[in-house]
Amino acid sequence: MRIREDIQTVFEKDPAARSIWEVLTCYPGLHAIWIHRISHALWTHRLRLAARLLSHISRFLTGVEIHPGAKIGRRFFIDHGMGVVIGETAVVGDDVLMYMGTVLGGTSLEKVKRHPTLEDGVVIGSGAIVLGPVTIGSGAKIGAGSVVVRSVPAGATVVGVPGRIAEPECPSTRTDLNYANLPDPMLRVVSRLLDRQNWMEERVRSLERSLSGPEAEMIKMKLAKEEEVREALRDVLDPEVGIDIVDLGLIKDIIVDGDRVEVNMVLTSQACPLADHLKEQVNRRVMGLSGVNRVDVRVLDEPWDWERFARQRSLRQEV
Repeated sequence: MRIREDIQTVFEKDPAARSIWEVLTCYPGLHAIWIHRISHALWTHRLRLAARLLSHISRFLTGVEIHPGAKIGRRFFIDHGMGVVIGETAVVGDDVLMYMGTVLGGTSLEKVKRHPTLEDGVVIGSGAIVLGPVTIGSGAKIGAGSVVVRSVPAGATVVGVPGRIAEPECPSTRTDLNYANLPDPMLRVVSRLLDRQNWMEERVRSLERSLSGPEAEMIKMKLAKEEEVREALRDVLDPEVGIDIVDLGLIKDIIVDGDRVEVNMVLTSQACPLADHLKEQVNRRVMGLSGVNRVDVRVLDEPWDWERFARQRSLRQEV
């Protein structure tokens, strides 16, 4: 039953494992795999009721539900195990790592291949769900909480609901998931859109500066006032980062309307505890400028991208 190989797999994939006796007695995921091998043998010999009954007992004892018809490869490890569900027509390759709460589910009521196929070396994070007769390529990683409904190419990283390919190829061949380093494809798209928007705004400002005539003079005066406000706001520092809010990219828009100035800001995090402090500092600094009698400070519900700030700051330093 390859018990020695199974025990060695636990030591390789779980740093919490300390002794052979601990592995033999305290790893329900390992127990579920051993019981499944027996129930699968009964299933292949057409002892279907006995196989289902044994898998049901295993579910009661371990919290892991593996249908006896599922095909499981070698060195498969279920970490923690509670809540894992593997359907009848699922196929799991060799060296697969699966965390608690993951589901390999079906999407059809017909008696056909309706569950996923995991190729060798796949890692599935906690709470992830893979649905339908899709194929997860070798070495692919599924982030925690993701819902995958399409096939995933080999070596790719998938995150989100529904699952999206965040990286076409995993940066390493290690089997663990460093959730803090998993990329966010949606944030990447939004950041690029915001970069494009900022570029277009700068382009519009440059075109406005090149205008001529009476209206152009009014526009130039307004732009000059905006620049004056922007320069004044460089005296306001974000206490969490120690950088002024202009260079940090927290100032989204400055709108001048006569003696009224509107400042639109974004925050480094939605739960920023210093939001009121920053708004008060901005209001005080702008009110100190000549010709300003009213200041409105608004905090926009938009993401702030640290990588974008770091990239722009490095470009300014090179210049």
